[in-house]
Amino acid sequence: MSKAQATSADSAPSHNQLDTKAQAWSALFSEPMSDLVKRYTSSVFFDKRLWQADIAGSLAHAEMLAAQGIISAEDHASIQRGMAQITSEIESGAFEWKLDLEDVHLNIEARLTQLVGDAGKRLHTGRSRNDQVATDVRLWLRGEIDLIGDLLKELQVSLVDVAEQNVEVILPGFTHLQVAQPVSFGHHMLAYVEMFKRDAERMADVRRRTNVLPLGAAALAGTTYPLDRERVAKTLGMVDANGSPVVCQNSLDAVSDRDFAIEFTAAASLCMVHVSRLSEELIIWMSQNFGFIKIADRFTTGSSIMPQKKNPDVPELARGKTGRVVGHLMGLITLMKGQPLAYNKDNQEDKEPLFDTVDTLKDTLRIFAEMVGGQLNPATGKKEGGITVNAQAMEQAALKGYATATDLADYLVKKGLPFRDAHETVAHAVKAATTHACDLSELPLTVLQGFHPAIEKDVYECLSLRGSLNARNTLGGTAPAQVRAQLARHRARLA
Repeated sequence: MSKAQATSADSAPSHNQLDTKAQAWSALFSEPMSDLVKRYTSSVFFDKRLWQADIAGSLAHAEMLAAQGIISAEDHASIQRGMAQITSEIESGAFEWKLDLEDVHLNIEARLTQLVGDAGKRLHTGRSRNDQVATDVRLWLRGEIDLIGDLLKELQVSLVDVAEQNVEVILPGFTHLQVAQPVSFGHHMLAYVEMFKRDAERMADVRRRTNVLPLGAAALAGTTYPLDRERVAKTLGMVDANGSPVVCQNSLDAVSDRDFAIEFTAAASLCMVHVSRLSEELIIWMSQNFGFIKIADRFTTGSSIMPQKKNPDVPELARGKTGRVVGHLMGLITLMKGQPLAYNKDNQEDKEPLFDTVDTLKDTLRIFAEMVGGQLNPATGKKEGGITVNAQAMEQAALKGYATATDLADYLVKKGLPFRDAHETVAHAVKAATTHACDLSELPLTVLQGFHPAIEKDVYECLSLRGSLNARNTLGGTAPAQVRAQLARHRARLA
């Protein structure tokens, strides 16, 4: 076997040699990097989470190099063997991550070279850390988006479960946080299902643009080696809906683009905004002034001095974490705004906000799915805990704000009155009800007829909360029949 093909550990540099020649560019420099700069520029202690993507990308690259005759079959086999051992070491916790080796890529490459000798050094043929890291982040994020998609589905199912149990429960619908019209509590919950459905669609769209291969762009200009980039894309599953490989078409853009990370963080920010809106309502509904719901104790905390308190810490913290995720979006946009082509060291700063966004969103979705829908009891096969609804408190609150005033206006319109005139007439009726401290439905018929002679006894059906709810039986409306139709649609979609 020639020296160039050597794969045994005997041909590898010693451990000390690897430590003293940590940087791939060290031969050019006359003095070592200072310890302060090493710590400042190192990313290994946060980007090591990319190790699986790094190894997957390297194995696909090595397989292509061998198929193209750029490295030997023996080198390819050695690289596979070395990567298998590195995988085992990382999974067991035996792998030693070194600050001197700066990042996940150099740490793995150095260990591979230590294990298999020159074959490990040949792995980097035709690529740069610039296109390597872009590939790693895309592969990692693709997998995280898939997990987030599953969590979004779980949360939607939890919301659908609650909605289905509360179709007939009447909630005061608000605008400007003033009682507006009665709605089904189930209908209200399905509004959030629609939001999270759009979030899932956005994530799928971001995934499509993330799942594009930069590898082979090398440092910025491509490479002189006869690479088959489409082969690598197929190996890594970077394909379109038809199974055709999807490859970055411009080498400069391939190594410098972080649009996919910004897009993901934007989609995550919007998802967290939806969580925050839901959180705000849960917090309000749980307060003693409303008393609409209870949240299971395991999602609340007490006070250090007020023994009567149950605080909605999970929704409050989710509301706060929304600002954190939106902040990461602003950080990533600002990171990219002044960068010339192509790759710049600035881009090392994309990972921590991206990683934290992923972690925050996953944790939030996971806990909200359980907090809303409850926990499965293996003994009964049913979900228990989660949100408990106080239907009586909701209905009583709906009676306080003349929630059926619009129904009276609609009633008069059907009697031939123009809507603007009907609106004015009902305003006088509400003023009278306010004076008498009663609901519109409690005003005597003679009093109501004093506002307009067309009002008859059947008006009381439309002035009731239940009558108002049932009357809104149009597509997307709050009538129980419509809510059940929407529930069936969501059940089929989420099955």
